[in-house]
Order: sequence, then C-alpha cells, then structure tokens
Amino acid sequence: MLFDGRAERALTKLWDGLEAQGVATLRSHTHGMHHPHLSYVVLLRWDLDAVRDTVAGLPDRGGFEVTFDALGAFRRGRICLVPAVPADLIARQQGVVEAARATGALVHAHYEIDAWLPHCSIAPRARSEQLPIVATTVYGILPLTARITRAALIDSATGQLWPLPNVP
Repeated sequence: MLFDGRAERALTKLWDGLEAQGVATLRSHTHGMHHPHLSYVVLLRWDLDAVRDTVAGLPDRGGFEVTFDALGAFRRGRICLVPAVPADLIARQQGVVEAARATGALVHAHYEIDAWLPHCSIAPRARSEQLPIVATTVYGILPLTARITRAALIDSATGQLWPLPNVP
C-alpha cells in the first residue's frame, strides 16, 4: 500500500534526516529505490503475472487512513512506525494473502494470516546505540496521519513497481 504525496514526502524527509545523522534507512538500503509503504504481504517465491492478475481482480475497497503515533523495533534492528489502523485492515490483508497464496506464491512467515504486524519500515539495521537518535527524530514528526491512496506490487530486490488498478 502506498501513501498520498504529503505522507510520502514526510516519510522520505524522515529518511533523509536520519541518513544525515548516520542512520541507514530505506533511502540507502540495497538499491536505494524503496518507496514508503505498508506491506500486506511479502512473497518469497511468486509468479508476477499470476499474482498481479489475481490481486488486481480483488474488489477495490478504496483508500483509507492510518495514523502513525508509535515507534517499533523488530529483531536485528529493524525500526518502523506503528500505525493505528481501520477496523477492516486485517480482513483486507487476509484477502490479499489468500489471493497471492492461491497463485502458488510462498508467503513470508511474518506476513502470514494471524502473524502480520502492520508497520512502515524506517531503518532496516539500526544499531542499539542509534536508537536515541532514531527515537528523537521520529518523535519529532509524530503523530503522522497518512492516507493510503494506491497499491502496487513491488520487487524489493530491485525496486521495480507494478501499479495495481485497485486498493484491495
């Protein structure tokens, strides 16, 4: 799920601010072509055309808002923003996972139904001594209300993006 222009600019500005302080973010991670996003599912193996056609065939449930008001830290230093979400977000995510799986795609364990934690990644490998810098910088922009306005399939290995005609 991709954000409206205002939220996308705020998040990329956050990435830039952290980078300027020596914290690697998605701005510089791997290929440097990452987009601020909230993922419904991460696939380890998939057929692009099959997944794209299947997910594009899901009902368009329209855009929605999330409000980021918390900082999260996963194992191995992955830092993220944690959103308050609309009540139907879990059903949306589950529908996308089921649709992707129906194509034969292999779903990453952290994005399985009943295992998913909605988040927006900020820094993929922050060191513990960088956490005060990250927290101070992030809390400077929170709360941040972001509107999901569009959806896409994104190959995180390359940054290539395939827009979807719907917001599942």
